[in-house]
Amino acid sequence: MTPDEFFKMREEQKRREARMTPKELKALNEARRRHQEKARDEALTSYALDLQREKKKAGRSCLLGISVADALGVPYEFLSRQEMGKKPVSDMVGYGTYNQPTGTWSDDSSMTFCLAESLVENGYDLANIASKFVAWKYKRYWTPRGELFDIGNTTSNAISKLKHILDSGNLQQLKEQKYYGTEYENGNGSLMRILPLIFYIKGKNIREQFDIVWEVSALTHRHVGAAMCCLVYLKLAEYIIDKKTKEDAYQNTRNVIATFWEEIDFPESEKRNFKSFIQNDVQALKYEELKSGGYVIESLESSLWCFLNGKNYKEVVFSAINLGEDTDTTAAIAGGLAGIYYGEAGIPSSWIDAIARKDDVINLGNQLGLYFYRESIKDKP
Repeated sequence: MTPDEFFKMREEQKRREARMTPKELKALNEARRRHQEKARDEALTSYALDLQREKKKAGRSCLLGISVADALGVPYEFLSRQEMGKKPVSDMVGYGTYNQPTGTWSDDSSMTFCLAESLVENGYDLANIASKFVAWKYKRYWTPRGELFDIGNTTSNAISKLKHILDSGNLQQLKEQKYYGTEYENGNGSLMRILPLIFYIKGKNIREQFDIVWEVSALTHRHVGAAMCCLVYLKLAEYIIDKKTKEDAYQNTRNVIATFWEEIDFPESEKRNFKSFIQNDVQALKYEELKSGGYVIESLESSLWCFLNGKNYKEVVFSAINLGEDTDTTAAIAGGLAGIYYGEAGIPSSWIDAIARKDDVINLGNQLGLYFYRESIKDKP
C-alpha cells in the first residue's frame, strides 16, 4: 500500500465513524480494544515460549556438558599424565579403571543431578539437597546403573554426618556446617556438583550468592576455600549464560571476585591460593604446569585453563582428561562450562546417545531449565 492509498483509507474510515451512532462507535472501540489485547497476549505468549525454550536448552546443556565429560573421563581416572600421553583420549570408551560400560558417569554427575532435582522439586532447600545426597549414598539414588562405584572419603564422611543431622531433626545444623571447615575439606567434591545452583543464584547480589554457595558447598566440603572456588566457577558460568565471550566472562569474573574480597576482608592467606587465576591470568600458565589431583584449587585452575583455551567442547574435555589423575572430575568441571558455552549442539551426538540414563538426564535438564525460567521471571510485572 502506497502512502496516498493509506491516507485515503484513513479518511474514509473517519467518515464512516462520523456517521455512526454512539452505540455503534462504542462497539467498534470495544472490538479494537479486544483485538489489541489479543495481539499483545499472543506476542507475550510467543516471547514466553521462546524464553522457556532458551532456558530449557541451558538446563540440558549444563547437565549434558557435565555428564558426557564425566563419562569420557571415568575409564582413565588415576592414570598419570605420562600414561595418558602414550595413549591420549580420542573417543568415549568403556571399562578401564572401574570396569564400567561405555557412557557410565560417576559421583560428579550423580551429585549434580541430586542438586538439580532438588531445586526443581523444592526450590532452594538445604535439607532436601542433603536428603538427596543421603539417598544417593545409601540407596543408590541417581546412580548410572544402580551401583555406587566412586565416592571420595571427605564426601562419604560428610554424607554420613548429614544422615545423622537429618535423623535428629535439628536441621539448623545444616546451615551451620560452614563454620566448622578445616583445611582437610578443600577437595573438589563440592565444585564438581555445584553448577546447577547458578540457576537459582543468578542475578542475586554477590554477597547473597556467596552465602548460598557456601551453605551448599559445606554439606560436604566446609572450608571457605572450597566455597570460594565454587563462587568463582559460578560467576564465570553466570557471565557465560549472559552470552559474554570467554575472555570477557573470565575477566569480569576476576574483577568482581577481587572486589568482593575487599568487601568481605577475605584473608590474604586464602587469596594467595587463587593467585594463578584471579590475581593473574590463568592463560599465562603452560599446559605442563597444570595439576589435576583432587585439590579444589588445582581442579579449578586446570578446568579454567582447558575451557579458555579449547576451541570447542571436544578440545576442552580432551585437554582436561589428558592431564591424568582425577580425569572424570576435571573433565566434568570444565565440561559444564563448555556445555553451557557451546550448547547441546556443540556436544557430539554420539556421546550424548552413549551416556547412561540419557533420557532421564535430558528430562531433568528440561525441568532445570523450566525452573530457571520461573526464577528469571519471579517478581517481574
